[in-house]
Amino acid sequence: MNKKIKVLIVDDSAVVRQTMEEIISSDPALEVLATAGDPFIAADKIREKVPDVITLDVEMPRMDGVTFLHKIMSQHPIPVVICSSLTGDGAETTLKALEYGAVEIITKPRLGTKQFLEESRVRICDAIKAAALTHVKRISLAGRKVEPKLTADAVIAKPTSKAMVRTTEKVVVVGASTGGTEALRTFLETLPPDAPGIVIVQHMPENFTKAFANRLNGLCKITVKEASDNDTVIRGQALIAPGNRHTLLKRSGSRYYVEIKDGPLVSRHRPSVDVLFRSAARYAGKNAVGVIMTGMGDDGARGMLEMKEAGASNIAQDEATSVVFGMPNEAIKKGCVDKILPLDRIADEVIRECR
Repeated sequence: MNKKIKVLIVDDSAVVRQTMEEIISSDPALEVLATAGDPFIAADKIREKVPDVITLDVEMPRMDGVTFLHKIMSQHPIPVVICSSLTGDGAETTLKALEYGAVEIITKPRLGTKQFLEESRVRICDAIKAAALTHVKRISLAGRKVEPKLTADAVIAKPTSKAMVRTTEKVVVVGASTGGTEALRTFLETLPPDAPGIVIVQHMPENFTKAFANRLNGLCKITVKEASDNDTVIRGQALIAPGNRHTLLKRSGSRYYVEIKDGPLVSRHRPSVDVLFRSAARYAGKNAVGVIMTGMGDDGARGMLEMKEAGASNIAQDEATSVVFGMPNEAIKKGCVDKILPLDRIADEVIRECR
C-alpha cells in the first residue's frame, strides 16, 4: 500500500480550512495531517510532525504567507502550494512566493470560496501531488478514479496534410507547468535580443500571467508580454498565454499571430499546451520548434506528437533539471522528442534549430 501524502492546511478562514480538509480527505492518495489558522500555529504543528506538503494562504493575521514561506524555505524546506484570493497587484506578491520556492498557485475568489474550491477538487489534489513529487518518491495513482480528459479536439480540429503553406520563418512554442515559472525565466533570460518569435503556455491562474510576463520582461533581453488576441509573433518577443484562455498559433500568409479564445478544459487545463502545440502543427508544421518543460501530467504530449508528424523539431527538458518529470516524460514516451536536454542548454538548441 502506498504511503499517503500528508498535508498541512494553513488558512485564516475556518470555511476554507474545512472545505480543503474535505477535498483532500476525499482523495485516497492524500491525508490531512493538521490545519492551522495562521503561520504561528502552523509552525507549532510542523514542530510536532513535518508534513509532506503545505497549502498556504497569503493574507493572514500576525504573519503573511509569503514571509512564512521564506522562513520555511530557509530553515526546513517543505513543498508549498499557495492558495490565495489575491488578484491584480497582489499577483506580484504571489509571484514572489514562486521565487521563494512555492510549487503551485491556486486562486480562490473573495466570494463563493467554498463552492469554488469544491469545483476545483481535481486541480487542488493534482497540485498537491505535483508538489509532493518535487521532494518525495513518485506515488502510484493506479486505481484512482479520474474525470475524463478532453483532448484538443474540443478547441481546434486536427491538422491535415493540406493545411500548410510554404514559409521559411521559424516559430517556437513552449509548454510548462509545475516548476515552469523559474524554468521559463532561465530559458528566456538566455535568449539573444533577435531570438525567434515564441508563444508560451504556462499553467497559471487568471490575473497572474500578466504580472508574470511583466516580471520576465524586466529580466530578459527579449520582450515578454501577456498575449492578446491577434498579437503578431515576431522576432525578439515571447507571448505568454493569458490564464484561463486557450492560446492558438495562427498564420495569415507569412505572418504568424495568436488567437485567444474560450473553450472547455483540455487535458484538464485552460490554457492547454496540447491546444497550442496542435495549432503549431497545423499552421507552422516543419517551421515550428516545440519545447516541453517541467510539469505534472501529460498536457502537451499529444500535441507534440502531432507537431512531430507535421515535421517540427521537438525538445524536452531532462529529468535531472525538471521539478516534476511528468509532461516531458509523457512526450518522450510517445517518441516525438528529438532531443532531451538540461534546462541550461535548451535556449542554445532552440537558436541552433531556428538558424
